[in-house]
Amino acid sequence: MNGQTAVWHAAIVGRKLWRGEITPVPAKTGTAVTQAQSGETLLKAADVQVWFPVNRSLLDSLTRQPKEQVKAVDSVSLTINRGETLGLVGESGSGKTTISRAIIGLSPRTGGKIELLDTELPPAVRQRDKNILRHLQYVFQNPEEALNPYMTVGETLRRPFMTLRGMSKKEADTAVIQLLADVRLPADYAQRRPGQLSGGEKQRVAIARAFATNPDLLIADEAVSALDVSVQASILNLLNDLQAEHNNALLFISHDLSVIGYLADKIAVMYAGKLMELAGAELLFHPPWHPYTEALLSAIPRINPAEQQEPIRLKGDVPSQINLPGGCPFHPRC
Repeated sequence: MNGQTAVWHAAIVGRKLWRGEITPVPAKTGTAVTQAQSGETLLKAADVQVWFPVNRSLLDSLTRQPKEQVKAVDSVSLTINRGETLGLVGESGSGKTTISRAIIGLSPRTGGKIELLDTELPPAVRQRDKNILRHLQYVFQNPEEALNPYMTVGETLRRPFMTLRGMSKKEADTAVIQLLADVRLPADYAQRRPGQLSGGEKQRVAIARAFATNPDLLIADEAVSALDVSVQASILNLLNDLQAEHNNALLFISHDLSVIGYLADKIAVMYAGKLMELAGAELLFHPPWHPYTEALLSAIPRINPAEQQEPIRLKGDVPSQINLPGGCPFHPRC
């Protein structure tokens, strides 16, 4: 299907999932499904905590007020299998990006353990060796900031081949051409700089750079939210195709449940740094729901205005992540 058709298809799928009319079927090859069913676990995150200290005033220090911390991620556990897509959804500030940065090593965790292929990952990225960096890659939200404006596309893509895979410059240049073909870009784009590319083309280059190392796990943080709707579908289909080809695992982060339902095998819902619900995509779109999940599902837009329902209006505000309520953090708004 073309890009615009795929967008409408994704929206229709999201609407029908919410109404319980269909059960999602992941767009994966037989190999990916077989590997995922084999139970090979790539990533295990157990009771992960990422807390940030609150800046204290001089008066607080002089009066010896207790130190406070923002619990951006609080005791979250996840597993991702080979060939599987885990969708991580939640509103802004829910902690979904923070836990992904903890996995990649950009936000050192306060507690808990993260393992990749049964090897515990050091908290900070600078503590990790090339083998870990090769097998764990990240696609950032904004392609404008993810690429060096002074380097050509070829130079950007050549670097991971040479530094992480030990290729010579000649071998890397050959691999770059094939990589561009894999992300549906012409070979002559290797000579272009980011300023000569559209937003969708920049994101394709960022995805190509991530796949240069043939990673076991790719994390995509809001990878399509900054793009036009027609471009979003082509990027989603590209991620699906590359995953089917490489049989890697994908952690896809978004605030859009329609997109998550189109792409993911399992869906995790986060709120105020906590994991509210984790289920297969075919289960999450059917009741019973966690009340927060139900509110998110009610906000999915409908193509037919006559079918648009009033979103559930939650009472109160998101609790302070310095002083979270006991038990489920959503209970004051339930």
